[in-house]
Amino acid sequence: MADRLVADVMVERLKAWGVDRVFGYSGDGINGFMGALRRAGDGGKSGGVQFVQARHEETAAFMAVGHAKYTGGVGVVTSTQGPGAVHLLNGLYDAKLDGVPVVAIIGQQSRSVLGSAYMQEIDLLTLFKDVAAQFAQMVSTPEQLPMVLDRAFRTALETRTPCVVIVPHDIQKAPAPELEQEHGIIVTAPEWRPARVLPREDDLVKAVEVLDTGRKVALLVGQGAKHAQAEVVAIAEKLGAGVTTSLLGKPYVDETLPFAAGTMGHLGSTASAHLMGHCDTLLIIGSNDPWTEFYPKPGAARAVQIDIDGRKVGNRYPVEVGLVGDAAETLRELTARLGNGAAGESGEGAASEARKQWRAGVEEQVHSWHALQEERSRVPAKPVNPELVVRELNGRLPANAQVSVDVGSCVYWYARQLTLPPGVPAHLSGTLASMGCSIPYGIAAKLARPERPVVALSGDGAMQMAGIAELVTVAHRWRQWADPRFVVCVFNNRDLAEVTWEQRETESEPRFPDSQEIPDFPYAGYAELLGLMGIRVDSPGQLASAWDRAFAADRPVVIEVLTDPDVPLLPPFPAGAEKLDGMRSALSAEGPDGSGARELLDTYAGQEEARA
Repeated sequence: MADRLVADVMVERLKAWGVDRVFGYSGDGINGFMGALRRAGDGGKSGGVQFVQARHEETAAFMAVGHAKYTGGVGVVTSTQGPGAVHLLNGLYDAKLDGVPVVAIIGQQSRSVLGSAYMQEIDLLTLFKDVAAQFAQMVSTPEQLPMVLDRAFRTALETRTPCVVIVPHDIQKAPAPELEQEHGIIVTAPEWRPARVLPREDDLVKAVEVLDTGRKVALLVGQGAKHAQAEVVAIAEKLGAGVTTSLLGKPYVDETLPFAAGTMGHLGSTASAHLMGHCDTLLIIGSNDPWTEFYPKPGAARAVQIDIDGRKVGNRYPVEVGLVGDAAETLRELTARLGNGAAGESGEGAASEARKQWRAGVEEQVHSWHALQEERSRVPAKPVNPELVVRELNGRLPANAQVSVDVGSCVYWYARQLTLPPGVPAHLSGTLASMGCSIPYGIAAKLARPERPVVALSGDGAMQMAGIAELVTVAHRWRQWADPRFVVCVFNNRDLAEVTWEQRETESEPRFPDSQEIPDFPYAGYAELLGLMGIRVDSPGQLASAWDRAFAADRPVVIEVLTDPDVPLLPPFPAGAEKLDGMRSALSAEGPDGSGARELLDTYAGQEEARA
């Protein structure tokens, strides 16, 4: 064997790009790469690259996405060809739709057999054509490898998308070439730095003209405002605006602010529905939220949008002025210019008075929403109200925690009931909305910051899809963590509750047990079998102590809460009011089985109507 192989160059290039771990599952197509990782040595303890073995390639891809979301860096995942490559697709689409940089390094059969219908041979470039539309390339010669990896990382960082590098097995085993600049050879560097992007001056002027004339201003804040949190508050104060967030933007606005209306959309708050439904001016900051039916009606509000990606400007709402630029710097420029338009100086003029009245109304709606949050969490359920499960986490969530959330009804309770302490990251599969992400995300967060506790919120459907298997990974690794706390809260309602309520709401269809009912499973007992702590909760009075015990534990914990699937996923009014007839019709068709859900739906609707 040669002293240095192309596979060794792969590892060296990953180190040069600052990669400290690669998530994946081994197979013959990447055996050369695995050997190079072993030769590189120390498992990532002192500058090496650690290989993190998942239980499945799909969850490995989710881990890479989670790594990118929690750290801000590039997530790297690897798999063999054939089935391993196919399994990566779901996680890579999660990266694409939520806009995070991921590089997938995928093995392939040796070049000499390609085209022969060889074992596990599939057309990988065609397979990844859509998900890695910005960059997908197969390495054809050893000399090509450094350049292709460099381009993949640069493209992933620049476009915030997944990129794919396919390396045939024989290329991995080939001797590493010494590259010189010559015809047909490209020598590249592992280098990328973000640009400073600001809108043009005349566009800033036009945006200020729109914002200055607004008397009822709303801010819709997305994940693009991650590094602009102070600037969002500053411009909201200057405009007398209320603030709502997309689901992905929730961690970046302090929801204890009196004008913070919570999350918008189907799973959002009544305060956000009021804000978006009554504003005359909308400032969208780093959001591409798809819940367009919850935006102001087209023409009802003048709109300005800020986004670093010009392709997203005007993508969800007919804006008057699109500002392509960094959110923080653009907001600072706007805030410095505001105050010379129709609003006048602070405290002066009719416009200023109108803004004060608008802000007071927004704060009243926020106060009413907070009261509704509390009231709903205390509605009796059989046996436990899932809203209360999350509400009891407030005040107990450590200030340095990291939160992961799965897809399903638990997202509603996270969006509506959890107040995140400032600086606590929370991530989920937001746009792809793929079940099974929470435990892989949480593992990635924990590996990146082992000194910080992790809380993962998951439904029982998501746990059965992927979470149960990845608890094995947690059990395998937790003793290496400086802080062993990894708290998984499972909402065990034996039902795919979000799908059940979607059928009632959008199809006026009764629950279909063969489709929605899922088998019961002893999640807490399974945790004990793995050497973790299991806590089973079957009454609301046990919740507080369960959370307290979990955060005091010396090992990871699974809290299994028996929750009521009949608690409705009612959209905020007025949209929710339009859905009631169909939902009630579906529940009537369920007969006695739907009576509990019908009663809870009527309770929730009555609470909304009382505040109308």
